[in-house]
Amino acid sequence: MLEKYVEMIRQAPVYDVAQETPLDQAKGLTRRLQNQILLKREDMQQVFSFKLRGAYNKIINLSEAARQKGVIAASAGNHAQGVALAANKLGLQAVIVMPKTTPEIKVNAVRLLGAEIILHGNAYDDAYQFAQQLVQDRDLTFVHPYDDPEVIAGQGTIAMEILNQYPASIDAIFVPVGGGGLIAGIAVYIKSVRPEIKIIGIEPDDAACMYQALSKHERVILDQVGIFADGVAVRQVGEEPFRIASQYVDEMIMVSTDEICAAIKDIFDDTRMIAEPAGALTVAGIKKYVEREKCQQQTLVAIVSGANMNFDRLRHVAERAELGEQREVLLAVTIPERPGSFREFCEIIGKRGITEFNYRFSDPTQAHIFVGIQMQQGSSDKGALIQALEEKDYPLFDMSANEVAKLHIRYMVGGHVQQVMNERLYRFEFPERPGALLRFLNHMGQEWNISLFHYRNHGADYGRVLVGIQIPDGDEMEYHKFLQGLGYSWWEETDNPAYNLFLSC
Repeated sequence: MLEKYVEMIRQAPVYDVAQETPLDQAKGLTRRLQNQILLKREDMQQVFSFKLRGAYNKIINLSEAARQKGVIAASAGNHAQGVALAANKLGLQAVIVMPKTTPEIKVNAVRLLGAEIILHGNAYDDAYQFAQQLVQDRDLTFVHPYDDPEVIAGQGTIAMEILNQYPASIDAIFVPVGGGGLIAGIAVYIKSVRPEIKIIGIEPDDAACMYQALSKHERVILDQVGIFADGVAVRQVGEEPFRIASQYVDEMIMVSTDEICAAIKDIFDDTRMIAEPAGALTVAGIKKYVEREKCQQQTLVAIVSGANMNFDRLRHVAERAELGEQREVLLAVTIPERPGSFREFCEIIGKRGITEFNYRFSDPTQAHIFVGIQMQQGSSDKGALIQALEEKDYPLFDMSANEVAKLHIRYMVGGHVQQVMNERLYRFEFPERPGALLRFLNHMGQEWNISLFHYRNHGADYGRVLVGIQIPDGDEMEYHKFLQGLGYSWWEETDNPAYNLFLSC
């Protein structure tokens, strides 16, 4: 089998449409992980993904009769672009069935390549079943995204390039896995030419069909798959990729959404390129591997498989990246409800950066706050902070791994209350630097009770805080003097309709 695939890979005419992509050192990751990290930049293909290799190799090898029928594919996006580009290059009709959840950027890219697009179902498997029906109804030739020897051989040209570009010692190549075509192609070539190199597959922990299949020694069908890494959201690996992976893949590693988001940021920091979630899987996997193995001075290659990222996903990625890197901890803390309690709490936090602070008065004796705090990477900072808070008898829960808290509760702290009297709402801006929030609270003093507080560090030059303050009748002029001497920009928002609808008494 190895010899057959190696010959197919060497003869694959993928460079009619593909380019030999760079193998770049990730200097920041290399320094941080103390291993040489090389990025195989498949994001630099003209469709921003490796998928055009396998698609073109399959279509160029079709018989003339099959080509004349036209081709059809089911894809979450990247394979679709590869098929559309190949068909366009060869002057063929192309029909692409895509899940309705496919990012718009991928749908538009396929449309621009001249293919007919049909949106069907919520995952790849739904699109696949519908495409199979259309094969019969319209007599089209199906181009499988991964379970086809010629597709596998086309993807395997990446392995050939890696060894040509880096003939020195390589310890492991990390490959993103969905249906398994890419890892199959890379594995058969590497194990034939350089069998000492480990082939390690990476999957999201909510779409780990290859991990499950290799563990159980048979292909399995997942009940459901997560779609954050939509490029690998597959319920069952292909039959041929599974057969190859069973013999030549050394191990599979699963990574979380937070770890993927952190890896997207890592790649951006080193290259200024934004990888799609499936494209960043391998960097997340390398970080997990290095932490587990405690290895140093190894050469590890990550296949950055694509960069078809919807812009509106960046907000979610930015939110979760710090958690994935363990540079932020989210805590739910109960503090006494009295003037100055915020400041006392912030004094324990010290010079650590506060990324978020949510609070709404609900009880006259205690307050529940939701706070995000920056951690110093690679230290026991999180444990030291929790210990310091517990020593001061603050009840707390670590919410860093709580999906409900991260996705919903952090944005829902608050609501209408009945006990708050004489509340006024103010919005503040202050220069953002370490300790800025504590300085702000020190300026606020203890004369007036804070009944609502929201702060989120957005990485901007200015911190933005929304504060509800109880100002007794007769204190308005004194409080106004305090505002004038505060030294921060401020705006009163007591009459803001959003406040009146959702937060005020």
